[in-house]
Amino acid sequence: MTLYSKIVGTGSYLPPKRVTNQELAAQLAEKGIETSDEWIVSRSGISARHYAAPDVQSSDLAVEAAKRALDMAGLAANDIDLIILASSTPDYFGGFPSTACVVQRKLGITNGSAAVDVQAVCSGFVYAVSIADNFIKSGAHKTVLIIGAEVFSRILNFEDRTTCVLFGDGAGAVILSAASEPGILATKLHADGSHSEILCVPGSVNSGIIEGSAFLYMDGKAVFKLAVSVLEKVANEVLEIAGMRADQVDWLVPHQANIRIMHSTAKKLGLPLEKMVVTVDQHGNTSAASIPLALDVAVRDGRIKPGQNVMMEGVGGGFTWGAVLARF
Repeated sequence: MTLYSKIVGTGSYLPPKRVTNQELAAQLAEKGIETSDEWIVSRSGISARHYAAPDVQSSDLAVEAAKRALDMAGLAANDIDLIILASSTPDYFGGFPSTACVVQRKLGITNGSAAVDVQAVCSGFVYAVSIADNFIKSGAHKTVLIIGAEVFSRILNFEDRTTCVLFGDGAGAVILSAASEPGILATKLHADGSHSEILCVPGSVNSGIIEGSAFLYMDGKAVFKLAVSVLEKVANEVLEIAGMRADQVDWLVPHQANIRIMHSTAKKLGLPLEKMVVTVDQHGNTSAASIPLALDVAVRDGRIKPGQNVMMEGVGGGFTWGAVLARF
């Protein structure tokens, strides 16, 4: 029998602290940095974002999202035989032990299942879904918990108004299970390391000392130009692989980075804006968490229904990008 993979549960979690543009502008003004709600909204579409408390880690957000996905799927934690967690803000410096292993412990999974982190920045969730899909189709795993979790507020320079207003914290999760009929219809991943310097945290550690900067750096114009180009191309690639047309896509769930990039992608694909799921206005850019967060919102409010085709795509530092076409 041919094996396929299908999304059987989604979940998400946002830390309670919600910060509006007005509140953030007031905080920045105390540091002599000028910005406004109008300035932020006009450039990004963002009105608010959530920040984790100082004692909350990516794994804590991930666990809450995972519990909600497990509940939707009607599964117990020990039914999971692989965890893939995408994050640029892992619990531990250096990335080990992996945040996926920390989540495994916090969920109480004791079956010896595998757990691993994936680092592709804002494309991390798409990368993780593609990896999980291939593991399931090969027969190596049957039920995979995929999580995007970030505490991006920890790496923001709040003296740089061009970046600090854009990002937020949160987590989203999906459960991918073996199925007899196709759920994940096609995936495609790309990377181009020649653009690694336009979006990065340009610091490293030597003998316990940070060399360079531990804050996020972004060349906004360069990222915008590249993102608009590659998102259209990769979306068409997965449609071609699946043997489908753009007008057969019921919902577009893009990485929630910038409303102008999102609108441009939908327009180039010929999709009406009404078919695009938007949460960037309330979540900000939550990096690897943004797609599963938006997906869970649309599943739970009833927009995404069984049998519908959903396009998920993202771009991130590296430079990485990719897309997943799924049938629910």
